[in-house]
Amino acid sequence: MENATLKVNGMSCGHCVKSIQGSVGDLQGVNNVKVHLAEGNVDIEYNSSEVSASKIKETIEEQGYTVE
Repeated sequence: MENATLKVNGMSCGHCVKSIQGSVGDLQGVNNVKVHLAEGNVDIEYNSSEVSASKIKETIEEQGYTVE
């Protein structure tokens, strides 16, 4: 199991939290997603043999956010 913390720009409200948690949480291999709105961070626990970090990043960016 891998853990990653991504810096995500553009999050501003509860809808943003739900959007990211829902889209990333639906990816196969993602076990846990926690959005820290005030800090602009997203903590993700995932199985790297099932999903890549780049796929997670791409999924967040598809929601309209920028990942640093």
